[in-house]
Amino acid sequence: MLTGNSVESLSIATNASGETYTSQGGTISQIFVASAGYLGAMTYGALLLVLIRRSVAARMVLIGSAGLIVVLTLIYGLFKPILSGVGLSGIPFTLFAGTLLSLGLVAVARFAGARLATFFVSFLAVQCILNALLDLKTVFFLSSPFGTAVPTDAVNMASATGIPAFFWAVTWIVVSLGILLLTMRLYVVGRERRLQPALPFAEIPAIYPATIRESQNVR
Repeated sequence: MLTGNSVESLSIATNASGETYTSQGGTISQIFVASAGYLGAMTYGALLLVLIRRSVAARMVLIGSAGLIVVLTLIYGLFKPILSGVGLSGIPFTLFAGTLLSLGLVAVARFAGARLATFFVSFLAVQCILNALLDLKTVFFLSSPFGTAVPTDAVNMASATGIPAFFWAVTWIVVSLGILLLTMRLYVVGRERRLQPALPFAEIPAIYPATIRESQNVR
């Protein structure tokens, strides 16, 4: 959408995999689209960790995530497939999965305590990050010279740019690890700042020259 194209449909399969059909665009558009699945999941997981470290209320994060899923499910999982005629067979389970996820997030935000909600957001963040890394591992092996010839996002990138799929798989892994390292740095720095006590300057005793002279006279 940022590159001027449109999403035709979004569907979720019963094995938890998913497909997103988009209108055909130029090279820049294809690079964004092919990279979005892996880098998007990593970025979203990292964002959740940063929000928790910044003391953003976990309930707000859960409700916001639920709202995002509802919008994506209704617009791209229902209305756009009907209008475009693409991915119609995936509509029933996509609606079921989107509704179930949204209700689950809202239920945790509504009924769970603050600590449990925070733990759940942290768990969700780690799950997004791990899923991105595991998917990248799969793409890495499929894109290697000794891998099986299977259509992947890396293959789509190779078709669009002429650069081997293995290069794109490695690039996504490097960028994802960079995002993860930056996030962990922000996470640790935020934790250290919260744990460091704030000492008022008034508690530090002042030493005056007169006091020093008196101590010297006593000696």
